[in-house]
Amino acid sequence: MSIPATEAHEASYRAREVPEPAQVVPGVWAVPIPLNGHALRSITVFLAETRDGPVLIDAGYAHSSCWAAFQAALAVIGHRIETIRAVLLTHNHPDHVGFADRVRAASGATVAMGRADDFATVRVDRGGFLEQLRRSLDLTGAPAPVTDAMYTEALDVAKHHESLSLDVLLSAEQEFDFGDVTIRAVPAPGHTYGHTVFLDSRGVLFTGDTMMAEGPTQLAIVSRPADDPAGDLLATLDHLAGLGAAIACPAHQFPYEHVATRAAELRAFHAAEVEQVRALADEGATAWTIAPRLTWKKPWELLGPGTRRFALMHTLALLRHVQRTR
Repeated sequence: MSIPATEAHEASYRAREVPEPAQVVPGVWAVPIPLNGHALRSITVFLAETRDGPVLIDAGYAHSSCWAAFQAALAVIGHRIETIRAVLLTHNHPDHVGFADRVRAASGATVAMGRADDFATVRVDRGGFLEQLRRSLDLTGAPAPVTDAMYTEALDVAKHHESLSLDVLLSAEQEFDFGDVTIRAVPAPGHTYGHTVFLDSRGVLFTGDTMMAEGPTQLAIVSRPADDPAGDLLATLDHLAGLGAAIACPAHQFPYEHVATRAAELRAFHAAEVEQVRALADEGATAWTIAPRLTWKKPWELLGPGTRRFALMHTLALLRHVQRTR
């Protein structure tokens, strides 16, 4: 169990409410952005105050309600969008990159993200998200009517703009110096192939979707022969455990302490998932035959279509790692 860094933030999460902006440590603000009508309820972006100006970590959805909520929250904590120096994006999912371009247009901020998540790079290497999803579904071994239905259902929720251009593409660890504060970009693949976490010199680690306070990490979509997001995540968690961070700030749930302990706990969980799949992966096994035999929040037959699709993608990633490590 993770130790909350801010009790009010955790209490709001437990109550399924959107918390107010809160200071995690002096100079670092958690700014929850409501996601109206979304099961996640909110995403938390973070504002790191520095002598050179505030730095934003992640940027919510592109929806106008998210932009308005962000502007209002900034006013509450005493900042203006025009002063933002940089936007550091953990990964390329739509609830993280949404209004980055609007911040840059208003402030001239530098926008940075992992090269493997850069939309222009991804289009060349993998194709668009929906192309990747189609290939991944076909790799699961599920019957065509099932994969067709899953793909069609995903069109309503997974299609998003993939046009954001970056000023800085990150492919290795890199430090950003903002006067009195240094923020180190650390590649952390697993949830996506270009996922990056950011370590603030005040001991705060912005973890994006790699390491929540509770629950598992959703693995990246497998769409190419070399893809192994489960292996990537296990290595990432080993690395994050050794960074020496005092507080983790994930994009969902709540900030928490004892970061290395949480990394080890999460690694053990996913390693156990791998071993469970390994035990089921007899000759001819597919993600489709294995997924119903794994443990989910609900029995397989009770999972909704979207949740079942996520579970199937996750199983495929686990199976891929088993196949690569035999």
